[in-house]
Amino acid sequence: MRLNTLKPAIGAKTKRTRIGRGMGSGFGKTCGYGHKGQKARSGYGRKTGFEGGQMPLQRRVPKFGFTPKKNDNHAEVQLHDLNRIESTKIDLAELKKAGLVKASTLNAKVILNGKIDKAITLVGVRVTVGAKLAIEKTGGKVEPIDVSTNLVAGR
Repeated sequence: MRLNTLKPAIGAKTKRTRIGRGMGSGFGKTCGYGHKGQKARSGYGRKTGFEGGQMPLQRRVPKFGFTPKKNDNHAEVQLHDLNRIESTKIDLAELKKAGLVKASTLNAKVILNGKIDKAITLVGVRVTVGAKLAIEKTGGKVEPIDVSTNLVAGR
């Protein structure tokens, strides 16, 4: 076998069909488009996913797959989870160190769920009204958030 003797397989290369070249070609007159109708006209193009008027698949299937970026930056911490932290002064860094929020979290909020056993001081963490009352009931306190240091870039 030599490179100069290689040929494509029989039937692999066919001549292109020349349409509109007379009745003897088999594709004369209507050029294979049939008589009249939308598909016979110039400019015809069916939309991707068109199913003849039936509700297309991309509209029948429910939407999914969107997760707001806001969810990555904000976290909720349940009140009873604060019992796991040994420190009495709790801020965002302590929550990250204890594994209660992700490292990428920018803001956290403590919600009332469960009970707190010790007096703690929350610094720079938002709190719901119920959680604040529960913390103050045990002798702890919630320091107000300094808005100037808690701004998220671009907001």
